[in-house]
Amino acid sequence: MRHSLVFLVLLTVFSGASAQTAESPLQPYIRSLEKEGMPPRDFVLKQLEKFDLLIFDDAWHPVVEPFDFYRELIALPAFHQRVKTIFLEAVSITEQPALDAYLAAEVEDPTLLFPAFQNDFSGLGWPFQTYFDLLKTVYQVNRSLPAAERLRVVAVNAPSFWEAIHSAEDVALFRKSLVGNDYFMYKTILAEMADFREGRKGIFLTNTRHAYKGIRDQEGRFFWNCGTFFHQWHPGKTSAIRFHHLSLIIESEAALSDSTARSTAGMERYRYRWERMAGGKWDGAFAALGNRPVAISLRDTPFGREPYVGNHMHKAAPGQTLFDAYDALIFLAPLESLHNTAETGALYTPAFRKELLRRLPLLFTAEQLQEKMRRSGAGNLPDYIDQTFSGTPQELIPQTRDLPPLTF
Repeated sequence: MRHSLVFLVLLTVFSGASAQTAESPLQPYIRSLEKEGMPPRDFVLKQLEKFDLLIFDDAWHPVVEPFDFYRELIALPAFHQRVKTIFLEAVSITEQPALDAYLAAEVEDPTLLFPAFQNDFSGLGWPFQTYFDLLKTVYQVNRSLPAAERLRVVAVNAPSFWEAIHSAEDVALFRKSLVGNDYFMYKTILAEMADFREGRKGIFLTNTRHAYKGIRDQEGRFFWNCGTFFHQWHPGKTSAIRFHHLSLIIESEAALSDSTARSTAGMERYRYRWERMAGGKWDGAFAALGNRPVAISLRDTPFGREPYVGNHMHKAAPGQTLFDAYDALIFLAPLESLHNTAETGALYTPAFRKELLRRLPLLFTAEQLQEKMRRSGAGNLPDYIDQTFSGTPQELIPQTRDLPPLTF
């Protein structure tokens, strides 16, 4: 009896100690952030001491917060004294004159930018207010600098000649030509950086599909993109930085019918959903530290050891991690606090609305356009354009409403 009592006491003691020492699944992430995390601006400035080109993945083109961060960064003397070139994926190289005219104007005039954002790859316009605000910040910073020290904004996307597109077949050929777009962007940026021979510094503002360092397919071959060309062929010259956002989970490729509308982005080709990274452990760790903005290297951290998720995951080789894709991570705000940008209706001038009347039948079949008009309640195509292509306010990203709650 006495031995049984002793055993029960010992079992209780050791069970209690085990419960006290059991580690929360958040602790490895919290320790990593406490040990190596830095304020994002300080982190980026430190990265610029080591690398010539920082490749930023905004993770979601309409998102507001990374662009707020870019604007804060650009306004810092410690930044614009080092960095003289900002590369934009969103603008076609054929629209460089519009960017130059805007930045050279004696009086700031956003209408000078309209061609750059009316002639985007989609053909429907790129009305994101974040881009206008970004360029306004560059304009304002440049006003305070000598001409020789001013920032340049360089368009790097492939040529876009909408005036030469007159049929659906022309649209298909244009989209087919984009198979080499990442290499085109790589060579354009590399030339502007003088092949990294002169110590020039730049930042490339882009999205996930163009930022990866080196994700491989199931045959062990790289999914070559702009970031991969740089990382593999110019090691030590670039750093790929991901902003924390929703995780794109590709489930499979979708079978497309003849009636499915095609887009340049091509997301209609996939079945996908949005989730939290690491089942919410990242969000839980950020919350545990007060959700303060933080940047951290992915090398040798639990964040970097996380299994790779992204737009190649359904056909990627197993065993790859997020460090295979990126060098660093920046957290700016909880997912539920992130915003979609306002869209400026001013982009849709009378002339551009007339051009949309021409482009829409090239981009969509008659049946697809009829369905679009039916859903909008428009009686004809001009009414549809008036209803659809107009300004919208900034809003919280609606996809975050479907995320599961944090349970840590």
